Amino acid sequence: GAPTAGLTPRELEILSYIVQGRTDREIADALSVSHRTVGNHVSNMLSKLQVPSRTAAAIFAIRAGLIPD
Repeated sequence: GAPTAGLTPRELEILSYIVQGRTDREIADALSVSHRTVGNHVSNMLSKLQVPSRTAAAIFAIRAGLIPD
């Protein structure tokens, strides 16, 4: 399968929404969780990917092929 960079399936799902340009609140609505929960996942993801921002995470995801086209 595709590399996951150590991310959980949920983190990858959230990352795909970030790549689409969705806000935490939009992602939370789509996944039926609180925006705080999404924020926590985003923080964990940035730390695992060792990137400073959501934008950097999105760029990483696209370059690394984590998100299918």
